[in-house]
Amino acid sequence: MTTEPTEPTGSAAQPGSAAQPGAEAVQEEGTALSWLREHSELGVCVLLFALGLLVLTDAFTMSVDIAQRGPVGPRTVPFVIGGLFLLISVLLAGDVLRGGRGEAEGGEDVDLDEPADWRTVLLLTGVFLGAAVLIGPLGFPIAGALLFWGSAYALGSRHHGRDPLIAAGISLATYFVFDNLLGVPLPGGPLMGVL
Repeated sequence: MTTEPTEPTGSAAQPGSAAQPGAEAVQEEGTALSWLREHSELGVCVLLFALGLLVLTDAFTMSVDIAQRGPVGPRTVPFVIGGLFLLISVLLAGDVLRGGRGEAEGGEDVDLDEPADWRTVLLLTGVFLGAAVLIGPLGFPIAGALLFWGSAYALGSRHHGRDPLIAAGISLATYFVFDNLLGVPLPGGPLMGVL
């Protein structure tokens, strides 16, 4: 059984009393907070928009005199990524304001009662740190191949003949795209004369 609040009687209900404006302010604040709670996805929109502005600002201030080789250079990818961040933030904000809501854990195949797989997390962390340390002395093609192969191994792939070949191919393709096509110099290491 619910009861509705009744109007207070006595001196507190008189016009001009100090209790009346405070109660209205609390009620207005409560409705604003409840509206923000119902539209909390707008925080993600603001974050994406700010990130897009940051990426675009950084792209506009980037010095590209040395690395520019034609119309596609080091600024191209930041312009595309920053523009996509802005577009996605505006589209998501429009969807949220029209009543769209994300599905909470319903569409994911995740068992929240299971503990985290720390072995995989630690293996991936080790692979990333190892690649960061080895990229200087060994160059990107070798360090990238170790990064891709180690990541595949950490995530459960056990094809010891196929995985290193695929990792080397992806690493070499990435090196050629960045170094030759985009003009972003990557360290070649001992393979610098060969590649």
